[in-house]
Amino acid sequence: MSDPRFVIRHPIVTEKSLIARDENGQYILAVAIDANKYQVRAAVEELFHVHVKDVNIMKVKGKRKRLGRFEGKRSDWKKAVVRLAKGERIEELIGGA
Repeated sequence: MSDPRFVIRHPIVTEKSLIARDENGQYILAVAIDANKYQVRAAVEELFHVHVKDVNIMKVKGKRKRLGRFEGKRSDWKKAVVRLAKGERIEELIGGA
């Protein structure tokens, strides 16, 4: 994965992620399932021109879902918690705030 746009899928925007962003400078991102910490760090630094202090990655199992008598499963995905150096922000992910 040489292109950082393939590593980072999209930001996770929830109430919990917004609190983590405002209080701790942490950004929660959905990343490619085969990405590792080093690739996520390099992608964030290259795309947003910030200094990454710490990266934590976790796999999220897809939930089983039913629609009437049909049963299926959502895809597994990977989540990254990226902590930036003190005083740095990613303006593209902040939106109107």
